[in-house]
Amino acid sequence: MELQIDSLQDLVISYGLKVLAAVAILIIGRWCAKLLSSLLGKILTRRKVDKTLVDFTCSLVYMGLLTFIIIAAIGQLGIETASFVVVLGAAGLAIGLALQGSLSNFAAGVLLIIFRPFKAGDYIEGGGQKGTVEKIGIFVTELKTPDNKLVIIPNTAISSDSIINYSAEKQRRVDMVFGVGYNDNLDLVRKTVQKVLSQDKRILKKPEPMIVVLELADSSVNFAVRPWVKSEDYWGVYFDMQENMKKAFDTAGISIPFPQRDVHMVQGE
Repeated sequence: MELQIDSLQDLVISYGLKVLAAVAILIIGRWCAKLLSSLLGKILTRRKVDKTLVDFTCSLVYMGLLTFIIIAAIGQLGIETASFVVVLGAAGLAIGLALQGSLSNFAAGVLLIIFRPFKAGDYIEGGGQKGTVEKIGIFVTELKTPDNKLVIIPNTAISSDSIINYSAEKQRRVDMVFGVGYNDNLDLVRKTVQKVLSQDKRILKKPEPMIVVLELADSSVNFAVRPWVKSEDYWGVYFDMQENMKKAFDTAGISIPFPQRDVHMVQGE
């Protein structure tokens, strides 16, 4: 009887120490995992990495460390951990195959955040859509269209397509074409255009605006007018120039041709 009690005590002590060691590994390991992920977050934030990527990276590192700690704690109890690793690997493979499309969007989102071809607030064209970037997510990117529609685009659609960032540069060129009649004085047209451009303070002095004859079209002489403006003034200048040029041409007596068709009636005998 005493022998059985002694064996039981030895067993309790032996496993008790293993349980305590496993609990200690879990507690200390979890604390270390939080500390390391927090430290990583501070380093990435200090280096001005996008907040979305910082949060995701810290969570990924924390979960990876926690998984390793749990396996280490299980191993401390004397349980074979190789089977757990195999099960986790198989589960990861199954999940990866089931969520293949989502994982592609996830990978594309990480690349967009790392390489930053655009940021929140930029006006872009990508994935067949145009709009202002509202949010760059891990799986999707949200755009707000000029008519206030929210467009949600999978990240793979953006990353696999050409991206045009209209807000990347501080200055943009406004490309406009104005047609005048063949009988109009071209020097007068050029002076009139220069006057209209000089009256708008949003138009930059340098680079100088380009005013050239673009083509001799079927019914008009087309002038290419290309002033430079700040990116945020682009649309305001574009729309105002259409109206201001029309008024200036009318005042100067410059004609603006439009398609016409002359019909000649021939009377039969």
